Amino acid sequence: MKKDVVIVGAGPAGIFTALEMIRKGSKKSIAIVEKGQPIERRRCPKAVTNKCVNCRPYCHITTGFSGAGAFSDGKLSLSYEVGGDFPTLIGENNAQDLIDYTDSIYLEFGADRHIEGIGNTEEVREIRKRAIQAGLKLVDCPIRHLGTEKAQTLYQAIEDFLREHDVEMLFGWECEELIMDGETCLGVSLRRGAQTQEIRASHTVVATGRRGADWLEKLCAEHGIAHQPGTVDIGVRVECRNEVMDEVNRVLYESKLIGYPRPFKNKVRTFCQNPGGFVSQENYDNDLAVVNGHSYKDLKSDNTNVSVLCSHNFSVPFNQPIAYAQKVGELTNMLGNGHILVQRFGDILDGKRTWQKELAQSNVRPTLPDVVAGDITAAMPYRAMINIINFIQAADIVVPGFASAETLLYSPELKFYSNRVKMDAELNTNVHGLHCLGDSSGWTRGLMMSSAMGVLMGRKLV
Repeated sequence: MKKDVVIVGAGPAGIFTALEMIRKGSKKSIAIVEKGQPIERRRCPKAVTNKCVNCRPYCHITTGFSGAGAFSDGKLSLSYEVGGDFPTLIGENNAQDLIDYTDSIYLEFGADRHIEGIGNTEEVREIRKRAIQAGLKLVDCPIRHLGTEKAQTLYQAIEDFLREHDVEMLFGWECEELIMDGETCLGVSLRRGAQTQEIRASHTVVATGRRGADWLEKLCAEHGIAHQPGTVDIGVRVECRNEVMDEVNRVLYESKLIGYPRPFKNKVRTFCQNPGGFVSQENYDNDLAVVNGHSYKDLKSDNTNVSVLCSHNFSVPFNQPIAYAQKVGELTNMLGNGHILVQRFGDILDGKRTWQKELAQSNVRPTLPDVVAGDITAAMPYRAMINIINFIQAADIVVPGFASAETLLYSPELKFYSNRVKMDAELNTNVHGLHCLGDSSGWTRGLMMSSAMGVLMGRKLV
């Protein structure tokens, strides 16, 4: 098969690359390769079974058209200050202009026009004052909340639009290898079971998301694609009652706090806050189960969950941050017998594990049905655990009750943003004809920034 452009991965970065090419009137032929299924065929059986059945050959929550976006909480961060380091590549003003334009596309396809986290100036000032007292930074960021169920409808409309405009989408095909001729990429080789095929293209766009970060790292090493070890985030998903989070939920919707707690002073931050949300599980390759959070537009729980992530950077002599985080996750999975592990914050401070019967007696009941009570500190690295504990105690000054004894900590929450691919402002790598986008490239974090990077890529290809 021959195409002008082949896109590996149907997540937001890949989708918006094709979408922007069409919007700009390009007549170039486009193929999108996705090892998962179209959005209308993505189904997580956990909604019926109440437990993860470890779907094969991939997790339907993380894989398929729109990637993890279709089953995430669907929050679009509307500020260049949130979503990774892409603004340092193209400039802050350019990044904000791209975000504003990309947001208009989401609105065209049915996103809710209401924006969370704007206004309430005096109340924001009071929250910021408490954050400063706690040694934390509060980042203002307007949020457009799609909602997990609404996001699926929106991305279905985008899928239909691409199909109507002759974008060829190959579902169920996995990219095995890049086709190289010296320092030029000529396309990709694919496999689906016993079937194989090649797609030759003038431009190859790799946009495989966090799930594809490890795969892309191996390609970089194999083909001499210039890159450097980036950051990997290791943390927990914190869950507490809505009453505790009421003020920040109402005023900010998502309270983005950043700190550098003593004694190690690693960067620790909150991420992906879900008012009235549900803790969820995602499965990566090699049966790695990680925790995440969802927030629906209509369906609400009694709890709010938010990620607390500790950033790690490795360079010399160790430079495999993704592998390091995976080992932490594997050890935690082992303690949970393949399930997500949860522990009460008070039990961590008391140096004891949490028992299932104690959860049943608590004010905070887990929203993840098949979670296993245990001891996350037996698997979490000391440095990360101390950073997380000290950050939660500091956040308690901003949100009184956040560090209560009954607050739940789920583990492992891992974000594979590592392996930053070196590119110029035109999104070219050192390999001619090859471009790397989105979270797997190490430049973005989250739906909006990945989508915006895809928009810029689409313009460059036109």
